[in-house]
Amino acid sequence: MKKSFFTAIILSLILVSCSEDDAPSTQPPNFATPADYTFERDGQSTVNFTGQTTRILMAEEVLNAFTDFENTTELSLQAMYDHQEGNTNFTNENLNASDKSVRGKTAASQDYFSANTTESAAIKALFDSYISGQINEVFPNQNVLATAGSAGQLGDGAKTRYVNNQGLVYTQIFAKSLIGSLMADQMLNNYLSTSVLDAPNKVEDNNNGVTEEGEVFTTMEHNWDEAYGYLYGTSVDPANPNATIGKDDSFLNNYLGTVNEDPDFSTFAADIFDAFKLGRAAIVAKDYTVRDAQAAIIRQKISELMAIRAVYYLQQGKNLLTNGDFGGAFQNLSEGYGFVFSLRFSRNNNTGTTFFTKSEVNGFTSSLLGDGPNGFWDLKPATIDRISEAIAAKFDFTVSQAASAN
Repeated sequence: MKKSFFTAIILSLILVSCSEDDAPSTQPPNFATPADYTFERDGQSTVNFTGQTTRILMAEEVLNAFTDFENTTELSLQAMYDHQEGNTNFTNENLNASDKSVRGKTAASQDYFSANTTESAAIKALFDSYISGQINEVFPNQNVLATAGSAGQLGDGAKTRYVNNQGLVYTQIFAKSLIGSLMADQMLNNYLSTSVLDAPNKVEDNNNGVTEEGEVFTTMEHNWDEAYGYLYGTSVDPANPNATIGKDDSFLNNYLGTVNEDPDFSTFAADIFDAFKLGRAAIVAKDYTVRDAQAAIIRQKISELMAIRAVYYLQQGKNLLTNGDFGGAFQNLSEGYGFVFSLRFSRNNNTGTTFFTKSEVNGFTSSLLGDGPNGFWDLKPATIDRISEAIAAKFDFTVSQAASAN
């Protein structure tokens, strides 16, 4: 790997984490970086993110159940979301046997919610309300044509969309909001957080090669891998995930692949994977300066990814609304709404907090439904543009760049 690449990485650390009094080094790391995400100790792989793979697979089944009109009930859907070990909520027996759940890690990061349990509970309750709304508002109107103020179905080309009385597609809002509140929050604000990586004894144990009981990895190595798993946990080849990026799940992996196909953002997949790989190698080499630089790259890129998709879907929805294609418009606007909500879980390296406060995000989502009593049916293009511009202004991309993505 070229020296200029490593120099750029170190410089990125300087910009985000060094004070004016520091004497920054621009030297490349003094350790080798593997060709892929493969790390071993005594001939055994030290990479483990089974919990993340489990939650992604659980979330996939939850989404499928949202439109299973024949079999899903509010009780069964809520039980899938808040799985309890041993309950037969899923088609996959390994998931049924697991003690993991999607709801348990929703809005549950160390940095944002360990001292903010009230908001965490409110966010979980919001997801519960999407489940309730789908069953009690949408299901009874499965075969009814939706109109302003009335739930039902709408055509979208060869597909059928199911909306509530305001035009919200609960399935899409649930899915896209989960990208932020589960995948991004756990990745950016939990496992890649210095408060987690450098918690008591973790640096000392990593320095001394002290592994978790019965395991071959240190706790710090495992934490980094857990962040990795929320993006690549269901990849065909987790050690070389970019070969199938965008095709391995319905969540972050999917949208990283989609954004990466746009010429404006064509380095995203490589940048994020390289940062994960180099950061993990830095942990093995006990170089925490390089580790933190890579965490900063990942936080910035994942935050920007969610913002790009928020703007993209809002703009697509605006164009479809203008053409009177309500089924397509409401599908896109619901996806945009979910990504806007996910911005609450972004991470700004300069401030150590979210790019968008709870108040800002709530203002955006309220505005999307606030142009009239019928929500998306009354939404004005000017409102969409105002929100899109406010989101893009926090990042180094324009509304037109994001809107032209796939």
